Amino acid sequence: MKLSIDHLVIAAADLASGTQYVADLLGVAPQGGGVHPRMGTHNRVLGMADGIYLEVIAIDPDAPPPERARWFGLDQGDVRAHLEQGPFLAHWAARVEAPMDLTRMQAEHPERIAPVIPMTRGNLRWRLTVPDDGSLPVWREAGHAAGDGLLPTLIQWDVDAYPGVSLPRQPLKLVRLTGSHPQAGLLRQGLTWMGADTLIDLEQASGTPRLWAQIETPQGVKTLA
Repeated sequence: MKLSIDHLVIAAADLASGTQYVADLLGVAPQGGGVHPRMGTHNRVLGMADGIYLEVIAIDPDAPPPERARWFGLDQGDVRAHLEQGPFLAHWAARVEAPMDLTRMQAEHPERIAPVIPMTRGNLRWRLTVPDDGSLPVWREAGHAAGDGLLPTLIQWDVDAYPGVSLPRQPLKLVRLTGSHPQAGLLRQGLTWMGADTLIDLEQASGTPRLWAQIETPQGVKTLA
């Protein structure tokens, strides 16, 4: 596979706090976005350079509970506990480009790629990988497993004007995406298999896994974490 960074995912307890977090750090507030009825979430978005965008996502308090687990681990205890401390960079998504087909790839490698879910929002149509339990992606090898938001969700847009193209580009540029994990070597295996090993720098480190992004802004380089 050949992948590109599609977007960064900021998880928040509510859209207001997530939007304020980004605005305070980067100097520009995410706007627009909409609702995801199938997942019981809503979002705001922010265009950056190089076809990459930033998404603030939260559980939609006005939506009925979805019939399935929400994506990005938003129903899981560890993510909810983290959200109590404030918004944070929870995850990232890597884009699959034609002529590759994400649905076919998943059918050929169901042990490696989570189920593909079709989604719509307004004029947008896309497919992305979401485990049945809504958890973040995990790489498994020889009885070991690791993920913690450092492996990307795979996404394929089924429209030409996807957010990385259609959103107004703010004076923001992703300089570097970095993660640290006690099982960095295992994660590198998964990233290499996906073709995403050049998109994120992984560091071996004990303790809690971390993900952070260095963003170039008019006020200098800021760290989104």
